[in-house]
Amino acid sequence: MRITSTPEATRLRHGVAFYDTEVDLLAQLVPVVEAALAAGRPIALALRPTTEAALRGQPTCDLADAVALTRPDGPDGPSGQTLAARWARELRTLTAAGRQDVCVVIEHWDAFDGSDGGFWTELDAAANVALSDLPVAMTCFYPADYLSPQEVLRASPAPAPMVLGPPDERRTFGAWALNEVRASVATMLLAAGFGRDRADDVVLAVNEIATNAVEHGPGDAEVYLWLDADGFVAEVHDRGVLGNPLLGLMAPHPAEPRGRGVWIARQLCDSLHVWANAEGTHVRLRAAP
Repeated sequence: MRITSTPEATRLRHGVAFYDTEVDLLAQLVPVVEAALAAGRPIALALRPTTEAALRGQPTCDLADAVALTRPDGPDGPSGQTLAARWARELRTLTAAGRQDVCVVIEHWDAFDGSDGGFWTELDAAANVALSDLPVAMTCFYPADYLSPQEVLRASPAPAPMVLGPPDERRTFGAWALNEVRASVATMLLAAGFGRDRADDVVLAVNEIATNAVEHGPGDAEVYLWLDADGFVAEVHDRGVLGNPLLGLMAPHPAEPRGRGVWIARQLCDSLHVWANAEGTHVRLRAAP
């Protein structure tokens, strides 16, 4: 798989709007969409199903070509960093053929608030990084009484995902044993029916995360591997300190020789979530066949 990034300067425009009622929300959405359609700009939506249906029902809003962005939910629960990386992939595809200045409208969805609303803080901060090099005008709509957390991820760390059962394989490794990690992952994937090309992509993703763990941690780390109904899961745990809570969200400049491993892994996996606690730094990645 060939992965490219865009070297141009930051182009994301990220705005916010507040609404009192669903009628008020629709009244604000319609002019935004009408203006984009009149200018011939592509449109991407991340709205609640009821809101999207109401918007598509407006006679002046022909959204037949609009793209629906990935929903927040996943097998490990909502992950703002994973969702931002996925949206970046989807929007990068939309702009790759010269279709510039995408209009993106996003609606707060209280079903994913969690106990403290931290998901939306994580998503907002992560989207600012992951989409920073894309020609996107993004407007996020929140209810007027929504108290959005003002601190970004350094003050509101990403939560740990749901705990999984005992791994099918567990291995402690250092830099000298990265080849053994790659071999274990490849063997498990091929035995589970992954095609060779897909297996190679996933092995590369795990290797990038494992390499980061031994390079930036104390020198040794652990990897846990599972196969479940959704495919392959790997976790890499090290005792290092997470200095950057937005790892791998910004597309690296092609001239940069280092600092692209986690970004590459995000492009190759279906989800990748990073979190930290008193025990160190942890990464969970998922990949379907």
